[in-house]
Amino acid sequence: MEKIASLCKRRGLIFQSSEIYGGLSGCWDYGPLGVELKRNLKNYWWRVMVHERDDVVGMDGSILMNRAVWKASGHQDTFSDPMVDCRSCKARLRADQVIERKGAQQCPNCGGKDLTEPRPFNLMFKTYVGATEDESSVTYLRPETAQSIFVQFKNILEVSRKKLPFGIAQIGKAFRNEINPRNFTFRSREFEQMELEYFCRAEEGMKLLDYWLEERLNFYENIGISRDRLHVKTVPDEERAFYSRGTYDIEFDFPFGRQELEGVAYRTDYDLLQHQKASGKSLEYFDEETKERFVPHVVEPSAGVDRTVLALICEAYSTDEAPDEKGKMETRLVLRFHPRMAPIKCGIFPLLKNNDQLVAKAKKIVGLLRAHMNIFYDESGAIGRRYRRQDEIGTPFGVTVDFETLGEKNAALTDTVTLRERDSMKQERVKISDLADILISRIS
Repeated sequence: MEKIASLCKRRGLIFQSSEIYGGLSGCWDYGPLGVELKRNLKNYWWRVMVHERDDVVGMDGSILMNRAVWKASGHQDTFSDPMVDCRSCKARLRADQVIERKGAQQCPNCGGKDLTEPRPFNLMFKTYVGATEDESSVTYLRPETAQSIFVQFKNILEVSRKKLPFGIAQIGKAFRNEINPRNFTFRSREFEQMELEYFCRAEEGMKLLDYWLEERLNFYENIGISRDRLHVKTVPDEERAFYSRGTYDIEFDFPFGRQELEGVAYRTDYDLLQHQKASGKSLEYFDEETKERFVPHVVEPSAGVDRTVLALICEAYSTDEAPDEKGKMETRLVLRFHPRMAPIKCGIFPLLKNNDQLVAKAKKIVGLLRAHMNIFYDESGAIGRRYRRQDEIGTPFGVTVDFETLGEKNAALTDTVTLRERDSMKQERVKISDLADILISRIS
């Protein structure tokens, strides 16, 4: 994990927030490559969950909401973790982080046994709206994106004219004042969620829970995460939220252990009923065919953007052996991103930077491809070094403009380039005119 975190900083994927001031625990900034990887993930999720379906629409809710929302949802009173302090090393821990050895509870940091009793710690960030900082102006930074979907259910139902079952999707920031953020970006205080609330009839709930589990597993495979490293945990009754009739956790084998990547939960009609009761506004669905009015149930696949980005990096990270310019074998660090997730899709390299014809031809190719994908132009250093730099950031394809492109060795090869594939390192000659179509087909 340390090697992955080091690579993320060195190559511009992820930086510590406010680093020059000593950082801020649990907050991270995405650099030039990291923001591309994150955007590719979110765009593909939106494409699969919204654009490719007739039964899902999107929304973008505000981070700040009326305090009454969090009172009705139960977050204000119950959204807390039990917290324990170690009096020996002053560490602040979640109660489930305390270890037990020989029948005694101990601090995982120093081994001390002088621990405080667990006490509740509300995870929501409190803030104030307006000019005065008093109890009447209190609200919270949202700890999840789901509640804005529930409170806008009726509006979206009316404007979208959807029939059950249908879903509302949202990608957005959420904030939780974690007691002990850890494991790089896995557990953060500021993070992003990709959530779908899929509304249905009560009798469809359990069937749709299994349906969405399989859909989400397929999604992870389609972004390059092996099914072998994904595990489905059926959450037992005693660990589920009291309103849930069924929950699956999709877990991933991170370097620090198997941890939750996404939850797929059947939340019943709890949320809509709570907001209907608290607001006094009807959140019922009217069925035109049966003339019934009822509050729909909901199945929720909820994924963390940052956790999924971290899983993509962990899955992609690998090393192998490859020859350098002199044929000597050396260790090659590679991020084997699926092409549709890779921050940069293709590197463009003129063989020599001091040859005007090669450079001009390479920059022409840059112009041809830039409208279709994110590309990177590099003319400095030996060609093997340039390949290694792109391998290290996960670029799946490299295009080299050489003297054969100019027709100097073989007129039949004029206006062709060398196309190199990252994982196999195989090379082929392709026509410049065919390059965009070939790359687009292999990326998508």
